[in-house]
Parts: sequence; C-alpha cells; structure tokens
Amino acid sequence: MASVQSLPEVEGRSGGNRRWLPLITLALGTSLVIMDATVVNVALPVVIDDLRLGASSAQWLNAVYSLVFASLMLTVGRFGDLYGRRRLFVAGLVLFMAASVIAGAAGGPGQLIGGRLVQGIGAAMILPSALSTLNATFTGRDRAIAFATWGATIGGMAAVGPLIGGWLATEASWRWAFWLNIPVGLAVLAGALGTIPESRDSTLPRGVDLGGAVLATLGMLAVVFGLIEGQHFGWWRQESGALSPVLPALGVGAVLLLGLVFRQRSRARAGRIVLVDLTLFRLPGFRYGTAAALVVALGEFGLLFTLPLLLQGALGYSALGTGVLILVLATGTFLISAATPQLTRRFGARAIVRAGLALEAAGAGGLALTLRVDVPGAVIAAWLFTYGVGVGLATAQLTRVILTGVNPADSGQASGLQTTIRQLGAALGVALLGGLLLGTLAAGTRTALAESGIRPTVREEVVALVRGSAGAAIPRLAADPDLAPAVPAAERALVRAGRFTAGAASGVLLLGLLAPGRPGPG
Repeated sequence: MASVQSLPEVEGRSGGNRRWLPLITLALGTSLVIMDATVVNVALPVVIDDLRLGASSAQWLNAVYSLVFASLMLTVGRFGDLYGRRRLFVAGLVLFMAASVIAGAAGGPGQLIGGRLVQGIGAAMILPSALSTLNATFTGRDRAIAFATWGATIGGMAAVGPLIGGWLATEASWRWAFWLNIPVGLAVLAGALGTIPESRDSTLPRGVDLGGAVLATLGMLAVVFGLIEGQHFGWWRQESGALSPVLPALGVGAVLLLGLVFRQRSRARAGRIVLVDLTLFRLPGFRYGTAAALVVALGEFGLLFTLPLLLQGALGYSALGTGVLILVLATGTFLISAATPQLTRRFGARAIVRAGLALEAAGAGGLALTLRVDVPGAVIAAWLFTYGVGVGLATAQLTRVILTGVNPADSGQASGLQTTIRQLGAALGVALLGGLLLGTLAAGTRTALAESGIRPTVREEVVALVRGSAGAAIPRLAADPDLAPAVPAAERALVRAGRFTAGAASGVLLLGLLAPGRPGPG
C-alpha cells in the first residue's frame, strides 16, 4: 500500500465511473446513521406499550442518540484527520452494528437507551469521517454533485426512517428497526474496504483537547437533561415540595459551555491544540450555515418526534400508516433535490437555503392551522410535502455553504463541528418540542376532562396515563369501560398540543431566516 498523503491527495483515487463508488458507500453508511435518528419515532408508541416506557424515557430514547453523537463529534473528527478517515469509518460501523444488536434485544428501557447511547458513539465516528473523506476525494463539479447527493441523503433518510420503523413495527417487530442495520452495515463495510481511499493529514500535530471534550459533553448533557426532565421534576419545585434539579442543571450546562469557549480561546492564543477552531466562525459561509443547520435540525427532528405520537394517539393511524404518511415528506425532499443544483446556479446558495427554511416554516405552520381529530390525511400529506421540499432545498445546500472557503486540511474539524451543531439541534428539538407537547398535553387533558363531567378520580387517572405515555395510552383507554368516556377529550387535548407544537416549530424555522452573515459564493 502506498503511503498516505496529506490532503488534498488521497490513496487510490480512481477515474471514470468508478470514482462514484466511494460516494455510494459513504451515502449508504450515512443513511444508517441518519435513519436511526428517526427510525424509532413511528414505532415509539409500540415500544412504549411493550417496554412500559415513561414519557421522559421516550424522549431520552431519541435525544441520547443525538446528544452523544453531538458531544463526541468534535473529538473523533480530529482522530480521523490524524489516524485515517477510512479507518475511523470502519471502526465506527462495527461499533454501530454491535450496539444495534444490543438495542434490538432490549428487555427494558435501560438496555434500550444504553444501546442507543452506544449507537451514538458509533455514529459520531462514521459521519465526520465520511464527510471529510467526501470533501477530500472529490473536487470541482464532482464535489458539487457529491454534496447535493449527500444533502439529499441526510434530508431524505430522516423521513424514510419512520416508514421503515412503522412497517417493521406493524409487520414484524420494532426490534427489527435495529437489527436491520446488520445486513446493511455488512454491505457498507465491504464497500468501505473495497472502494474508499484512505486519507489523513500527516502535517497535523498529534494529540487532542480532552479537557475541552469533557466540558462539551457534560455541558450539552446538563442542558438536555434540564429540558427533558423539566416535565418530570417540575421546573422549580417537585410535587413533594423539594427544589427541582432542572434549573441548576441548565445553569451548570451554560457555565460549562461558556467555559469551553474560554478554554478554546486561551489554548488557541497559546498555540495549543483546540477542540473547536473558533476561527472557523469568521468564515461567512460557516457562520451562516451552522446557524441555519441548528434551526433546520431542531425543527425537523422535533416535529418527527411529536407527529407520530399525535397521529397514532389521537388520529387513529397505525404505525405503518403513520410511516406512509410521513414518507410524503421524503418524497418532497427527493423530488426537489434533483433540481437543486440548477436552482443554486441561478439564484445562489443563500437564496436556496432561505427558500427552504421558508417552505419548512410554511409546512409546519399549515399543520398548526389545520390539525383536528377528523382532518383528512390528504391535508396532512400536503403540508408534509411542502415541509419536505423545504428540507430538500435547505439541507442539500447547507453542507456546501458551510464548507465553502474551508481549507481542505481543516475539513475534518469543520465537518465535525457542523455535524455536532446539527445533532445538537436534533437533541434540542426532541427536548424542547417534545417537552412542549407533553406539558401542553397534560394541561389540556385536565382542562378537557374537567368540562366533560367525568368524576375526579377517573380524570386524574386518565391524566396520569396520557401524560406518562406521551399520548400513546389513549387508544388503550377505549378498552376500559370506566375510562372509555374520557377518550374523546384526551384526543382533543393531544390534537391541541400537536397544533401548538407545530406552531412553535414553524416559529423556530422562521427565526432561521434571520441567521446573520453572508454564506459566500454558491
């Protein structure tokens, strides 16, 4: 084997049509990582019933994957630069498959959440090494095509995951949502070993900023803990009267993240290795693109967490029916992605990203205005299609905008940081929008039942069941003669909570249009 060269040169660069084989392998590996961020969403009500998950556990099931993914991305991106990107990709893939076996065999919430945590570690190794390999392997027009394919993969697979999860939960078992990663992962592993060229930057100094990694991990963990557990402990006091740990956790998280910024500036001035190269934010494209990426991920993953609970809990859809409906979102993403390169050449990357954010906001806002217990599926599908077109426009160009102007030697650092911000947005989306749904659902159910004439003891039992299951228990109430009269009120409360949450998602996406800076050339 030839010696590994510094970027932009890599081993085994091939010409002709074979030059696209690494892209196929990298896109398929990325599909596993992105799909697993959403694959359990549609199956979540089934998992809640099977393993008796509480509302907080349901949120952690999604958030812990994105949180670990985000907190380790900064460190492992540098490992790929130093020791080989293909090597890191392969190691992460093996770990990801092993964790999928653990999650699929889970007998309780602890093992399932633990498996998701380890999956997040594997994903944190796969994605930055794949993207930096992409940036190093392709140049010129080929790089633009590769980035468009990459963006379509990220946007589309986030929506295809629910379809696969819904189909497996209905026709087989939700456990296959994890076990399916094994045969696909083995195919990606063979492709990686046979088609992906190795690359690393031999000019970089050895070592990592472990102290910075600890501050980043603990800081983000504390913030997400506070946002998720606020509904469980209370924001200020617990039901027992004791002070809640939520606000202190948020404060500690903010202090740790602020400490991370000061540490990185201090180490950079001293010429020492940093975890986060804050000078990347001086690049207009990176600054604008990462702000928009945070907002896109927050809105998309928050909506994909809350919408299946609403569709199955109040609107009567099965897991498979929910997956089919959400597939419309993926259809919009894939259809518009084919036209995105031409639109970008005509209007510029910044205009395309803004148009995508506006369409996403319109789709979420349309859901907020039209959702009701008897809403036709075609109406939901139309708004999801609009949302999907926005995802295709925004996501396909964000990676290109973010990496515009970044030195190829810094591609691992930039790739890791932008992906960290995406995954942090995903975790915040589940925590914020999921918490908003749960809080609104509990209050709305109590209010609706108070107006129904149902006796108080039954009302409180129903509120506890609905809140504790994030609405998944509503269909089960009909089987109990004492609780069945409460079903219409609980359904209306879940629909109102879903409308409120979708409206909040729309508002967040509109804020993304205010992201400052100029992204540079398109």
